[in-house]
Amino acid sequence: MNRYEMIYIIDADLEETARKELIEKVSALIANNGGEIEKVDETWGKRKLAYAIDYKTEGWYVLVTFTAPVDLPRELERNLQINENVLRYLVIKLVEKKHSVKPRAERPAPVAAPAEEAAPVEAAPAAVEAPAEEAAPAAEEAPADAE
Repeated sequence: MNRYEMIYIIDADLEETARKELIEKVSALIANNGGEIEKVDETWGKRKLAYAIDYKTEGWYVLVTFTAPVDLPRELERNLQINENVLRYLVIKLVEKKHSVKPRAERPAPVAAPAEEAAPVEAAPAAVEAPAEEAAPAAEEAPADAE
C-alpha cells in the first residue's frame, strides 16, 4: 500500500450540508476500496481561485492524506471527474525520502613535519615576463594617426 495526498476544490456555492455529504462520500469511497484515511483537512476553507473555473471565482479546498492500493487513485479520479460539484482535483503519491547523501569519510589529519627537517623553500621570481606573442598586440593597439 502506498501513501497518497489528494486535494480537491468543491464549488463554493454548495450548501454546507451538501458539502459535508460530498466530503463523507469521498472518504467512504476511499475506505470501501481498501484505503485508510489518515487525515481530512478542511481548514483551508473557502478561497479565491487564481482563475475562473466554469465562471466560478471561489472554491472550498479539502486536503486528504491516505494509504491505499495502487489502483485506488484512478478510481478516485474517475469519481471526482464525474461529480459536477468538484471543480478541480489532484492525487499525488507521497514518496518517502531516502538519504541520498553518503556520510563523509573521515580524512586522516595531516602530519606536520618538524621545522628542522623541512626543506628550505626557494623564493618565487618577483616578476614573470609575458610571452612575446602577448606583448606584441599591446603595442599595436596604440592610436594610429597615419591619415
